[in-house]
Amino acid sequence: MSAVEELIRKANVLTEALPYIRAFFDKTVVIKYGGAAMENDALKASFAKDVTLLRFIGLRPVIVHGGGPQIGELLGRLGKKTEFVDGVRVTDQETMEVVEMVLGGQINGEIVSLIGESGGQAIGLTGKDAGGFLRVTRLLGAGGRDLGRVGAPDRVDVSLIRTLTKDGFIPVIAPIGVDAEGNTHNVNADTAAGAIAEALAAEKLILLTDVEGVLDDGKKLIHQMTEGEVRRAIHSGTVKGGMIPKLECAVHAMERGVTAAHIIDGRLPHALLLEIFTDVGVGTKLVRAKV
Repeated sequence: MSAVEELIRKANVLTEALPYIRAFFDKTVVIKYGGAAMENDALKASFAKDVTLLRFIGLRPVIVHGGGPQIGELLGRLGKKTEFVDGVRVTDQETMEVVEMVLGGQINGEIVSLIGESGGQAIGLTGKDAGGFLRVTRLLGAGGRDLGRVGAPDRVDVSLIRTLTKDGFIPVIAPIGVDAEGNTHNVNADTAAGAIAEALAAEKLILLTDVEGVLDDGKKLIHQMTEGEVRRAIHSGTVKGGMIPKLECAVHAMERGVTAAHIIDGRLPHALLLEIFTDVGVGTKLVRAKV
């Protein structure tokens, strides 16, 4: 390919993106950031650049990040055993202190720094900020099992987030919630992202995963699904394991005002841009059924 042909190819990519840039200008996009995209240095840098680009072309990205492997690693170094019940980390007071240290400090600060290096303006937050904008109630396990300081979102005050995005900042949120007594709780990042997207009435909720997206019985990617198709896929067993709570989170958000949800492979460089600004996309898009 000649130099001119390469320039033409790049121009065609921009032309394809133009309708989407226009459609999503000034719209809020909540991105749950986790998995391999948070652990590979090249992917971390790519993600930061992509989010910065979203902000510069007029979207309002809001990031909610996880950090389970990093929490587990530090707990291991401290000699603290971790217990999981139904995939949820049992969180006592000592574990909660580590959660706050890793999520609210180490990981949050790194993401903010990477976005700054890419030319963006990011501000790190936890649900404790602004008087506790992410309010939670204690989450119990099956049979009423006490999981400790694990919370389920109850109410989200997004006034601070709206102010920051209006002023051109990218909020980077650690999923730490506060109960009515002011006690901090560990919150599942997917769940927190969904609750924040609902409160913002976001245009999109995007969940980065370590798989291609939702696969059919033949292990082929399903590019688009309605809420009804999601429920049928779960009921039939087509969808299994960790994909089920992600889909349930996405459908729940759409039922409460989020326009569309996407489940995409965070291991793919520039997955965000490819999903939002191309005709086909690279993951699974969940949409409301036409009436």
